[in-house]
Amino acid sequence: MDTSFIAKLRLNNQLLMGSDLKTAQEVVSWMGAVQAQDFNMTKWALGVRLPALTNKSVEDAINKGLIVRTHILRPTWHLVAATDIHWMLALSSPRVKLALRSPDKILGLTDKIVEGMNVFIAKVLSENGHLTRQELGEMLRAEGHEMESYKLNHIMFHAELDGVVCSGNIKGGKQTYRLLEERIPKTEVFDKNIALERLARKYFTSHAPATLQDFVWWSGLAVSDARKAMEMIKPDFVVEKIDSLEYWINNSFKELKDSRESVFLLPAWDEFVVSYKNREHIILDEHYRKVISKNGIFKPVVVKDGQIIGMWKRVKKKDRVFAETELFGKVDSVTRELIKKATDSFDLFHV
Repeated sequence: MDTSFIAKLRLNNQLLMGSDLKTAQEVVSWMGAVQAQDFNMTKWALGVRLPALTNKSVEDAINKGLIVRTHILRPTWHLVAATDIHWMLALSSPRVKLALRSPDKILGLTDKIVEGMNVFIAKVLSENGHLTRQELGEMLRAEGHEMESYKLNHIMFHAELDGVVCSGNIKGGKQTYRLLEERIPKTEVFDKNIALERLARKYFTSHAPATLQDFVWWSGLAVSDARKAMEMIKPDFVVEKIDSLEYWINNSFKELKDSRESVFLLPAWDEFVVSYKNREHIILDEHYRKVISKNGIFKPVVVKDGQIIGMWKRVKKKDRVFAETELFGKVDSVTRELIKKATDSFDLFHV
């Protein structure tokens, strides 16, 4: 197996070459979690994988609580399916909290203060339903708390990690918070071994070929827990050694027969790019810093047959949303036509 096959198989496993799934929730659950800093971009991360979806249908799934946007796995935003939120949060939140120790100290956020804030936030959400971050901040200030934006962000970060809040309905174009237990009641007792097995299976089924290092990066797990999780799913995967790295691949990988040329407009921080430690299989060194900045900003990219050939941006003029591309070099007429189809698909997503 050569390295070009890695990218092509990832396209398939990440649903970019098509699937039998029907809903946004199914796509998110298949992927395990979908990184989601930029809300508009992350909605398209689902749309590019399931062309039947629209911007509205993704927002409807969020408003119904079928999909949650919260901090999970790593100290960043993700989309996660409602069916996975409780066990995944219980597994990952202790590790994510470690990353908050330094800023918490600077902000003076002790465990006691965070606990008190959680109680207050739970009370006002119970009484008022869905509230934006700005509305919650105003209520905290009215109680006499100093609440600059950065501090409020970390307070809400803790409320998410402690299972107090999750995303609520989109209100006036803004996202809100809602009590997690009200929106998605807990239905099972957490078992760490079961959670480890589930997370590894989701990742390697949807992201393979991938390595231990990739899984550690994506999951935020300690290496020991990642190894343990991988051992649990080992019978359903094969291991291929490529360039001294061991890639785990679904047992059915030989069934991949789709040789169509493909072009996709992938959003900023898309799973196809962000969810692997090693990205040399999809981008040339000369273009790397154009796509991924030194401070970890992942740009929207144009991908042909698993290789990044350019960038694009989301443009909004009046009531229309569309894509503008910037390629790294000249392309042939077939590729130009595929790019047009990809941009048309993005346009239709917003109709």
